[in-house]
Amino acid sequence: MLPVLPSVPPTPRQLPLRAAVDLAGVRFLLDPALAATALAFVVGGVLLGTVSGLTPGLHANNMALLLASVAPAVPGPPRLVGAALLATGVVHTFLDVVPALALGVPDPAMAASALPGHRLVLEGRGREALRLSALGSGLAVLLAVPLAIPVTRAMVTAYPTLRAHLPLVLGGVALVLVLTERDPFRMLVGAGSFLASGALGWLTLDIDPAAPLAVGGVLTPLFAGLFGAPVLVDALGGSGVPPQGDTTVATGPKAVARLGAVGALAGAVVGYVPGVSSAVAATVALLAVGGSGARGFIVTTSGVNTANSVFALFALVALGSPRTGVLVALEEAKTPLNLPLLLAAAGLAAVAGFCLVPVLGDRYLERLRDTDYTRLSAAVLVGLAAVSFVFAGVLGVGIFLVAAGLGLVPARLGARRSHLMGVLMGPLIVGA
Repeated sequence: MLPVLPSVPPTPRQLPLRAAVDLAGVRFLLDPALAATALAFVVGGVLLGTVSGLTPGLHANNMALLLASVAPAVPGPPRLVGAALLATGVVHTFLDVVPALALGVPDPAMAASALPGHRLVLEGRGREALRLSALGSGLAVLLAVPLAIPVTRAMVTAYPTLRAHLPLVLGGVALVLVLTERDPFRMLVGAGSFLASGALGWLTLDIDPAAPLAVGGVLTPLFAGLFGAPVLVDALGGSGVPPQGDTTVATGPKAVARLGAVGALAGAVVGYVPGVSSAVAATVALLAVGGSGARGFIVTTSGVNTANSVFALFALVALGSPRTGVLVALEEAKTPLNLPLLLAAAGLAAVAGFCLVPVLGDRYLERLRDTDYTRLSAAVLVGLAAVSFVFAGVLGVGIFLVAAGLGLVPARLGARRSHLMGVLMGPLIVGA
């Protein structure tokens, strides 16, 4: 007979790498190897989001479509590829403010018609604007995560009614935007801009253009023309970024917190209501709570952009309807919707984005002071036309030029640029 050997306790190297922990009735699986791999994918997403966010004219949706086309070929578990995609989108929403502030700064004589961020740059407060944007985005994420579950439950109940009356809802939003302009002339300009952009959307949105990129579409030239090109055209005669002052934030902590909360709630609207953009939601929200000038608009709009990443994720899980390009990419890449993993990825990406905005933004502003601003603006305009071609072919370049001409109208005549969101809202209102 063989002798019976006494049991020997396992050495530390023999202990399982996985462990389960029960906490408040929830079982957490601890797997250091998997955690390290997931972190590596999130870091990769952060790096991609940094590059895309700092690239002039590259919208988050465009980057998402590019990623969707290559995601199936990325080695690794699909759920981790999805975490990397979401991290890319979240970091992009933090960092896209940097080129938005640094590029398109007009001549000081045109400051009255400039974007709120550009007005602060002209005043030498660009570094403050960067920090306000980071605060708005960071606060919105902190608030959006706990708010997402109750808001999602409420929207699941209300969504059938909302969907059935969507034309009335969007029509009401458009009417608010027009009626809150400063005088009858601007109201007329706003209404005309909304109708003209709506007609442009009605004529083009259903087109499937022949383009070099298979995942392209006409949204790229439409948005590049309506919102990107006009800012750069106004900057062609500008003198560039003036010397910037210190980093002191003039807005008090309570006001920033209030505006961040407004941005988070408005982000929920964007996440669930089709056709409503971040700028439209921020404008309406600020009208409801009382405007806070350029600083308030920056905080709120940044908050809307980033909070939308969280709320849209919950909307996809609850309603099966993707509201952002990143979530469309998740669906096309067939990545599983592992909500805890995706929320963790979004949280880590938000921390990274919050830290990167002031560090990279300050350098961005400083470097542009020594750049030929007219040539830079012209080069970015050419780049937008090239991106339009890649996503929508020759027809896309034509759409870009028409949209750019229309996009010049509101700001030149003193009305809000947000009326141009009629390009999406208009066709939805008429049921196109």
